[in-house]
Amino acid sequence: MFKTLSNAWRIKEIRSKMIFTLLMIVVYRLGNIIPIPFIDKKVVSQLMSSNAGGLVNLLDLLAGGSLKQMSVFALSIYPYITASIVVQLLTIAFPRLGEIARDGEMGKKKVAKYTKIGAVILGIFEAMAIANGLFAKAIVANGYIQSALIITSLLAGSMFLVWLGEIITEKGVGNGISIIIFLGIVSNLPTQIGTFIYGIITGTVGILTIIGVVLAAIAIVVIVVLINEGERKITVQYAKKVVGRKMYGGQATHIPVKVNMSGVMPVIFASSLLAMPQTLSLLFSGGTPNWISSYLTVEGSVGVYVYSILN
Repeated sequence: MFKTLSNAWRIKEIRSKMIFTLLMIVVYRLGNIIPIPFIDKKVVSQLMSSNAGGLVNLLDLLAGGSLKQMSVFALSIYPYITASIVVQLLTIAFPRLGEIARDGEMGKKKVAKYTKIGAVILGIFEAMAIANGLFAKAIVANGYIQSALIITSLLAGSMFLVWLGEIITEKGVGNGISIIIFLGIVSNLPTQIGTFIYGIITGTVGILTIIGVVLAAIAIVVIVVLINEGERKITVQYAKKVVGRKMYGGQATHIPVKVNMSGVMPVIFASSLLAMPQTLSLLFSGGTPNWISSYLTVEGSVGVYVYSILN
C-alpha cells in the first residue's frame, strides 16, 4: 500500500489531486468547529442524551459529531442523501423521469439538478425540525430572526458540503460525497481510541476486555475484506464459428459476480428512510409519536425487522 502511495505521489497530476483532497478535508474539519449563533451547547448535550435514538444518532454520525457541537455542518449531507433516495425511487415510479435518467450525460445532469433542488427543500424542513423542534430549548434568544439565522446557517452548511463533495470528485481523488460520509463516520475514532488507551493506563479496562476488543476488531476487518472482495466467477463459453477456412471463437472466459455488489448503500438508504418520518414529526408539537418510535427505529423490535427488510 505504501509503495503504491509512494509511486502515485511521484506523478505530478495525482500528487496535485491528493494535496487538493487533503486541503478540502481540512476545510471540512474546520467547518465542524464553527458554531451556530444563539445556541447553548450544554443544553444541546442534555437534549441529545435524553433523546438518544435512531434519528439523532444517524444525523450525528453523518455529521461527524458536529450535531453535538451545533456547528454550521450539523446537517451534513443528510438532506442530499435523502433527496437522492427519493429521486431514485421516483425514476422507478414515473417512466418519464426514468427516461430522463437514462438519457446519457444530459439526463444525468437533469437528475442531479432535481436531486439538488430536493436537497434544498428537505434541508429547509430538517433545519426547521432541528431549530424549532429537536433543539428548540437550546436557543438562547427566541425570535423569528434568530430561528431564521439558525435555519439559514444549517442549510448553507449542508449545501456547502454538497458542493465540497462535487469539487473533490471533480478535482481531487475519489468520490467526494463518499469521502465526506467516511470522514463523518471515522471522525470520532481518535477520541474513542484515546479513551480506550486512558482506560488501559488507569486500569479501568481489564486485560480480557483489551484482548476481546483487539480480536473483535481483527475479525471484523477480516470479515469485511472477505465479503467486499469475495466474488464468484461464472464461466462463459463462446460458441465456435467458421469463417472461410478458419475457425474463430470457442474461448472460455468468466463473469465475476461480487458477493456484496451493492456495497454500503442499502444500509444508508434504509437508515435514511427510517429517519424521514422522525424528522417530519419534529416539525409538529407533541414530539415523535409512539408508533414511530416503536416501528420505525432500530431501538424497537419491530423496527429491527423493518430495517432488515429495507436492506
